[in-house]
Amino acid sequence: MKYMLLINQPDDPETWSKLSEEEQKQVAADYQAINQTSGVTPGERLQPPEAATTVRVQDEKTLTTDGPLVSVKEALGGWLFYEADDLDAAIELASRIPAARMGGAVEIRPFAGS
Repeated sequence: MKYMLLINQPDDPETWSKLSEEEQKQVAADYQAINQTSGVTPGERLQPPEAATTVRVQDEKTLTTDGPLVSVKEALGGWLFYEADDLDAAIELASRIPAARMGGAVEIRPFAGS
């Protein structure tokens, strides 16, 4: 089964800076270990929601708005793909993602047709 793990982190730019140097190194090591897990295809880290541009089409006109689609307490920070035997394996991997223990959450979605 193939899953996409959407990594949501608190929309607080100070979350990272509040960590000690040792904690920052541990978080980086945890992400590196996850990216090296068999079946994982790493994604990319995203810039904060303020960097987003939202696009809508109304009356055949393209409208753009600076910023995210909606105001949220958590923001999509990145993603990864995971080929796993079952949902339990995906849940175990998600529980190792630092954002899940730092006030964020990880949404697991199976691919359609998987």
